[in-house]
Amino acid sequence: MTTETAGRAWQAMRSLVLEQHDRRAEVCQVLDMSFIKIKALYKVARGPMTMRELTDALATDKPYTTLVVDFLEDRGLVERTRHPEDRRCKIVTVTEKGAAEAAKATAILNAPPEPFLALPADDLAELDRILAKLAVD
Repeated sequence: MTTETAGRAWQAMRSLVLEQHDRRAEVCQVLDMSFIKIKALYKVARGPMTMRELTDALATDKPYTTLVVDFLEDRGLVERTRHPEDRRCKIVTVTEKGAAEAAKATAILNAPPEPFLALPADDLAELDRILAKLAVD
């Protein structure tokens, strides 16, 4: 019974986030780029990353990560520099403009949908408590 209930809860959460209240299309339209590029920008905005680290974080291959970073660099959102200890390695760092765009994306993606705002305060507090227990960072 617990596995069945957990499966139902998981399916409901996935549906809420990825289907019923999916903000990805909105953020892509506002920033005028694909979601993978937004995801890359978000990750780099959290701190400089090597190209390899970014490739791993995006679960893409090296050539595709290079295309994504090329795009972001052409827009002035990130910059690539040589790693100070390994000349063969590049570090991707967010620019001021990139940080502002990443903040815009975060605001859109983190805005709670109406049904959440309509929940009673006690229900929201309980949901927050449960999700905090499940959060792994």
